[in-house]
Order: sequence, then C-alpha cells, then structure tokens
Amino acid sequence: MSQIPQVTEVPQNQMAYRQLLSTLTASIQAKALNDDLDYWLNEHHGVGSPLYEELKNLTIAGVKESWLCNREGAGIKYGRIFKPSEDLNGFSVDVVDMENIVGPRHIHPLGEIDLIMPISGDALFDGRSAGWMVTPPGSEHAPTVSNGRAYVLYLLPQGQIQFI
Repeated sequence: MSQIPQVTEVPQNQMAYRQLLSTLTASIQAKALNDDLDYWLNEHHGVGSPLYEELKNLTIAGVKESWLCNREGAGIKYGRIFKPSEDLNGFSVDVVDMENIVGPRHIHPLGEIDLIMPISGDALFDGRSAGWMVTPPGSEHAPTVSNGRAYVLYLLPQGQIQFI
C-alpha cells in the first residue's frame, strides 16, 4: 500500500497576508524607492487606513500562529515569510519583532520599504513612528527600535540585502 504524501496547509491568515501584499506591490512596482513613495504610502495606506490596520492585525495573528518571526538571533525574532516572486512583483517579505534593540548593519542594494507597527510603548524604528518608511537604493543602516516593541515588515526588491 502506498502512502499519500502529506499536504502542508497554509494558514488562512498567511494567504490573506500574501494577497494584501500582492495587491500593494502591484500598485508600487513601477515607482522609485524614494521620499515620494514614502509620502504616497503614508498618505494612501498609513496609520488608520484599512490596509495598515489589516496588515497589523494579520502580523499580530501571524506571530501568535508562529508563521511570522519564528526564528531568533541576538535578541531579534525574524523570518522571511515570502521569497521574491511574480505575484509579489519581485519583492521579498520579511518581518522582525524588535524591542529596544539595535540590529545588524546592512545595505539595501535596491532600496527597502518598511511598515512600522508599534506593539508596546511609543516604539520608534530608526526614529520613525508608526507607518511606512522608504529607503533608497544603496542606503544602509543598523535597524533600531527604541521606546518599546515593534513589528517591522520589510519589502526588499528582489530580496536583496547585504549585511556588513
């Protein structure tokens, strides 16, 4: 008797997360990663918007369900949830859980789009409060969360990041 291979079921919240990000990345794929995109994201999808609130709620659920931030190193919980793909318009998706900590310095060869979601205190990410932060190609930083705890979603074009 042959065994039927087990199918790993993808959590419903994970599918919803991917769909939301697919729709978002489709709307920004042709835009340059610069201050104009930072402004546009915060104007159209910033704190209090349906997209921001749904992504934050799904992020909280994903951490609880262990499909987000399921790895840990140096006091930071993290995980690449989606590799770059066609349905995500070439972006990878990572989420970190950081509390009053400085992460490893790195460069964004093609830029980075971050969604900052404070969880406790008045958490700031690199000095920025809740909302979107866009850094241009070639930028670098040591990601820092201060004044509390935050989840930060990273969209990286082609998944490119270079730790230094």
